[in-house]
Amino acid sequence: MRIAQVAPLIESVPPKLYGGTERVVSYLTEALVDMGHEVTLFASGDSRTRARLVSTCARALRLDASVRDPLPHTLLLVERVRQMADEFDVLHFHVDLLHFPVFRPWKERTLTTLHGRLDLPDLLPFAREFSDMPVVSISDAQRVPLPWMRWVATVQHGLPRDLLRFHPKSGGYLAFLGRISPEKGPERAIRIARRVGLPLKIAAKVDRADQAYYDTVVRPMLRQPGVEFLGEITEAEKSEFLGGATALLFPVDWPEPFGLVMIEAMACGTPVIAFRRGSVPEVLEHGVTGFIVDHEGDAVRAVERLGELDRGEIRRVFERRFTAERMAQDYVALYQCLLHQEQNGKLDQAA
Repeated sequence: MRIAQVAPLIESVPPKLYGGTERVVSYLTEALVDMGHEVTLFASGDSRTRARLVSTCARALRLDASVRDPLPHTLLLVERVRQMADEFDVLHFHVDLLHFPVFRPWKERTLTTLHGRLDLPDLLPFAREFSDMPVVSISDAQRVPLPWMRWVATVQHGLPRDLLRFHPKSGGYLAFLGRISPEKGPERAIRIARRVGLPLKIAAKVDRADQAYYDTVVRPMLRQPGVEFLGEITEAEKSEFLGGATALLFPVDWPEPFGLVMIEAMACGTPVIAFRRGSVPEVLEHGVTGFIVDHEGDAVRAVERLGELDRGEIRRVFERRFTAERMAQDYVALYQCLLHQEQNGKLDQAA
């Protein structure tokens, strides 16, 4: 099958540091190559892949100091895909909704995975206009604000099976990994760690949009005993960071679309303590891979119950549910459905 994977340009594929969507696109692309498909990756020029790489910018936009507005670069990417569209059986987009006006004529062989939150009011009129475009959710919870879109499946994320190493024993600290922002809850993680008396290691980036929140809320809390701020870490550093943790704290306060860090922790055998928001109940198995909680008091009690969980079983759940191989197989089934039904005029609901 000739497949185009279209990634955002903000980060490289895979990202050098933080970046969820681009990381998933990388895992999917390489798994499709392993399955023998002819894959072209549209991404920044500093991306690394065994697929054919087509780029419209030399490096990831976030790391290019000369870039002030990412929109023209992304529109140029969309145009390049349009010029080459007839070379592919399937066009798989990961750039939100930006390409919809251009690719509506190709909609029956176009698939769009929506990676972000969908509860923003500004999305409503646009999504209603393009409700005929086939879209994939990364959790069922993600669909809730826009139930009338043309959802064809939910495909949960996956990681390469051997990307992160299993750690049978923890190093006696709690971990927070991701982005410093109010919806991710780093201040809640600090309070939970302080209440249970365990060290907390924070590996996270600070976006410019969240700098004020970091300066006024989070930074003063970093002075508390036992709290260590590491900044952004690389993919190679994640295995030790997550695997050494007694648990990953995931105290989100927003409709989390998926939460890649949860399955990264599970791959290491590390349990997750997560707030009951968005996708969390679909990803975590309460009492098996971690604990789902409703507030900080629940999280404190969950830390006290971590000894009940089997790190080996957590890893086995990851291998059963969240590998890149499983994710690629799910998408290939959708691609085949697209090709089979293109001549019939409609892609039926797959899930």
